[in-house]
Amino acid sequence: MWYRKRDRVWIQYLKNIMATDSDSAKFLERYSRRMGITKEYAGSLEVFDLQQYKVVRAAAKVRNALREKGRKPFIFVACKN
Repeated sequence: MWYRKRDRVWIQYLKNIMATDSDSAKFLERYSRRMGITKEYAGSLEVFDLQQYKVVRAAAKVRNALREKGRKPFIFVACKN
């Protein structure tokens, strides 16, 4: 709560977000929304890994593949429909 001789007051915003200022609260709200959307949509996506010749359909494995997408080439995301 105290940071380098400056008093910081933690404020609880909507959606149970605690931050010291409104900019931090906005960032945290956007980040938590993005994480929620990623978790919800992972069930409706599938990943094509062309290096290993695999199609990943399980939601947990799709989330892992989305995290690794920037590090591994030839990973493509598509909707199951």
